[in-house]
Amino acid sequence: MSLSPSLSEVKTQPATTALPAAVLGIDTHRDVNTAAVVAANGAFLGCREFPTSGTGCTDLLGWAMTLGRVTRAGVECTGSYGASVSRMLQARGIEVIEVNQPDKRERRNRGKTDAVDAEAAARAVLSGRATATAKTGDGPVEALRMLKMVRDSAVHARTKAINQLKAILVTAKPDLRESLSGLGAKTLIRRCSTLEEPPAANASGATPASHADSAAVVATVYSLRVLATRILGLTREADDAEKQMTTLLSQHAPALIARTGIGPDSATALLLVAGDNPDRIHTEASFAALCGVSPVEASSGNTQRRRLNRGGDRRANAALYRIVLSRLRWDTRTQEYMTRRVAQGRTRREVIRCLKRYIAREAFTLITAPHVPPAATTARPQAA
Repeated sequence: MSLSPSLSEVKTQPATTALPAAVLGIDTHRDVNTAAVVAANGAFLGCREFPTSGTGCTDLLGWAMTLGRVTRAGVECTGSYGASVSRMLQARGIEVIEVNQPDKRERRNRGKTDAVDAEAAARAVLSGRATATAKTGDGPVEALRMLKMVRDSAVHARTKAINQLKAILVTAKPDLRESLSGLGAKTLIRRCSTLEEPPAANASGATPASHADSAAVVATVYSLRVLATRILGLTREADDAEKQMTTLLSQHAPALIARTGIGPDSATALLLVAGDNPDRIHTEASFAALCGVSPVEASSGNTQRRRLNRGGDRRANAALYRIVLSRLRWDTRTQEYMTRRVAQGRTRREVIRCLKRYIAREAFTLITAPHVPPAATTARPQAA
């Protein structure tokens, strides 16, 4: 039985003494969460470990409420180990702040323990060093994240199987290789999935070399058939996951997926940046920074310049790049913009970076207002 008071017990206790305003810090792990409470004036109030079960998370908040009036919590790894405790805190009206790793200089001075990390998380919120509101992770975007993970794993495994099948064909016997040459990718895979095992060699009249050749042919046919069957199964898995993603996107962000060049995979990657609570991102410039398409100042002295942003979510950055390439192929306005900027002396790479920034602005508007008609939020690229 837990010795910590539950949240309901804490609420029913008479307010005989005023508790100080406090900030909760949590260092998360797979099995144990370490919590620390720091008062608003910087005083350390207490630290304790709790299991990561549902009861443990409730006991954690109940214990913290006995030490102070907790309205904010700094939590590490809110997207993985800290997801469950973050959702519980948000459901109880606690503002959850995403906290990165402690300052390296402070870690060198103080050492590393779970208690130190939990206290550092609370002080990061108290000092204002950590300000990013955590994603809620309890809506359609979280469902899209899981579906995308399933689809991506199926696609990666299929690519590996295709490469293995082609490698086997390179070293296959000439007659088998020639019977499968000239076929398209889909036809080749279907043909390999229906290959029949070659007839066994005559053991009485066969030479040792022919026995070896027969075994190699049998193994080649078997391998091609198994790999082709695997590829077809993985293709079905990827297609099924994409269909579910499309259905969910058509309900949650119809205006986003209706835009030229934005498919289910790219739309999901952009939505994952914003999360289920996109209101935590206040400006389109912040969204562009999260996608890694905002230029970074790199000026010094008389040199005034900006450099490429290599931070942010690289999957969202890649999605913006794919959208740009699609629009350069199919969208007339994007093609005209490319032609005009190249004529002004810009390189193709520089123009693509500008287009990624424009598309990030457009996507932010569509994500924060998902049901706005497409014509109402069309953003025309302008000369930078």
